Amino acid sequence: MKRIVLSGLIIIIFLMAGAGAGLALYVVKALEPMPPSAEAQRISFPPGTGVAQLALELEQKGIVRNARIFTWYLKYKREGARFQAGEYDMTPGISPDEIIGQLNRGETVKEAGLRLTVPEGFTLRQIAEKLEAEHGMDSTAFLQAAQSYKAAEGTVGASIPEDASIRYRLEGYLFPETYEWKKDADANEMIASMMQELDKRLAQLPQDWKEVMAQRNLTFHQMLTIASLIEREVVVDEERPIVSGIIHNRLKQGMPLQIDATVQYLFDKQRERLLFQDLLIESPYNTYLNKGLPPGPIASPSLASIQAAIYPAETNYLFYVTKKDGTRRHLFAETFEQHNKNIAESNKTGNP
Repeated sequence: MKRIVLSGLIIIIFLMAGAGAGLALYVVKALEPMPPSAEAQRISFPPGTGVAQLALELEQKGIVRNARIFTWYLKYKREGARFQAGEYDMTPGISPDEIIGQLNRGETVKEAGLRLTVPEGFTLRQIAEKLEAEHGMDSTAFLQAAQSYKAAEGTVGASIPEDASIRYRLEGYLFPETYEWKKDADANEMIASMMQELDKRLAQLPQDWKEVMAQRNLTFHQMLTIASLIEREVVVDEERPIVSGIIHNRLKQGMPLQIDATVQYLFDKQRERLLFQDLLIESPYNTYLNKGLPPGPIASPSLASIQAAIYPAETNYLFYVTKKDGTRRHLFAETFEQHNKNIAESNKTGNP
């Protein structure tokens, strides 16, 4: 009798072990990733949705094999409490842990909106026209919003001087970068984010930049004006501090800057070349007729130009001329005589 009972127990143990092994194999198979696919599936996880309902949608969309097993797996892993609501794009073939990670991180699908790239050296008008061309925003309305925009206290935009001769108040202050906004964003929201980007990027400058700027007796507005001149005149990065040094040298000596870009700024469209009569246009921005800096920036400068404006190269150069060999580099001179020689040299290398 004992042998019969013992044999029965052994059989039951083997059956239970077999059943357990079968169940474990079933669970493992149920948690295997689905066959890979390049086509993503949109998974909706609205606020208040339970994990069981989420698991059911994942099964229906072919992301998991078995909703019930996936729900048990979440309980076993103590996951689900940190899942973030929203719309997700998931591709068949990802593992349960990858699904959990995506939900925990809230990697939701971004709502289609507005995207704008502001190139370095763009003017405020060019930014407005680009917005109109790419997204249908009224360029005039954008310019008006920029004129009336009030920067928050403590930001660099709050230091813009009240000067009626400034063509556009925010010229130079909208940092060149690629921006994304919701599709219903208005001009004020766009302007605010571009202004905030400038403050954020200034933190990348050397820590003493404010002290150095003060030692040069420059306000932020004046420094940004110099940076914009550099941006419009220079393409090669290593030349930015040299041209900055020339601007500083001319300012110290009371010489007119005679920068073509300040005259080009007076026209709505860039001219291929300036004529002599263009240099005689009456405007506070015309650095051929007026000594010192123009009333404000003439474009949005890059961080490289901003840094060059604060940290100019220490040279005796007072002149520069663009080479006509296609490199867009410059020849520099300390005297007007040498400058004339550089002009002749540049003309020799130009296209016939």
